[in-house]
Amino acid sequence: MNISKIAIIAAAAASLMIVGCTPEDTGKNSVTNQIDDNTNDSSTPKSTYYSTGNIITSDIATSEDAVKVTVADGEDINLNSAGTYIISGTAKDSSIIVDASKKDEIHLVLDGLNITNKNSPCIYIKKADRAFITIAEEGCELSVTGDFVKDDKTNTDAVIFSKSDLTFSGPGELLISSTDHGITSKDGIHVTDGTIRITCKGCAFEAHDAIEIDDGIIDIAECYDGLHADKEKDETIGHIYINGGQILISAVDDAIHATTEVRIDGGEILLKGAEGIEGTVITINDGIIDIAAKDDGINAAHKSDNMNPVYEQNGGTVTIRMPDGNTDGLDSNGDIIMNGGTLNITGPHTFDCDGRAVYNGGTIIENGSKTNSITIK
Repeated sequence: MNISKIAIIAAAAASLMIVGCTPEDTGKNSVTNQIDDNTNDSSTPKSTYYSTGNIITSDIATSEDAVKVTVADGEDINLNSAGTYIISGTAKDSSIIVDASKKDEIHLVLDGLNITNKNSPCIYIKKADRAFITIAEEGCELSVTGDFVKDDKTNTDAVIFSKSDLTFSGPGELLISSTDHGITSKDGIHVTDGTIRITCKGCAFEAHDAIEIDDGIIDIAECYDGLHADKEKDETIGHIYINGGQILISAVDDAIHATTEVRIDGGEILLKGAEGIEGTVITINDGIIDIAAKDDGINAAHKSDNMNPVYEQNGGTVTIRMPDGNTDGLDSNGDIIMNGGTLNITGPHTFDCDGRAVYNGGTIIENGSKTNSITIK
């Protein structure tokens, strides 16, 4: 199809018919192989805490109104109108560029798409109200192999780079390889299901406002930070919310890093890094979390002056394994509040707390012994 006709066809689309799909177990889940099975309470609603109300599930657009596009070597795909675009094919040095209005919603269905670029994003959401990316069953592989080049004053340094809100879903698998960041949004990133595997030198997921994961498989390796929510010079935003899914992160620095809050309501999470989880307020309500770190397993730090640092656990199972040396299993620059769940720490210094250490319930295990107390070094 002639690319110049895409915007015209999309603008003429009167409605989009969506057909639901169910993710299949491909047997490639490296998280499942390392973490025991855990069935979350099915009664727990999705996105009960930070939901924007805009999240779609793993749906594939099959309407006649959807526009089919095939990539080609050295040719960019320019989309400037709202609509659904099913994109497929294999290409080198080709970018999908969305430059619509700030009121337009864009839905990209990646159906057997493979792009390798030298210095520019494979997908660049330059302007839109929000973008939905669905990974079809055929999957998708995107990579950038060289140094990223700026777009005017914008440092477009991720394989998928967006100035708008991004939502990922779908039954397929998205593979990303990057010399810098994997997925960046200057707004928020939401994952409702699907499989996303990222190897990169920068942050695997980087967002200004929020990173929110409801379900799916996230597999991150060889990155600097895994999930990173932060906006320079604005300490009021930058949170991470995990409600479910299977998450495996191996990072050089922080596996999970947020300026304001990290909240975990469920999921199977395996983290390796200099620090496992860092944020100002860290709340664990449910889930199975296993952390191996070199500095602090969990660090409730002064990342935002608008909040008091606190670690609070109300449920779930948290296991922290630390090496010998000047390391802390759980470090809070403010309070530690234990209300429920299980906290199992192995290491030379299990707790470090600058504020209150409050035990109200739950199980605390220090170096193999049940203590049910918070022992401050």
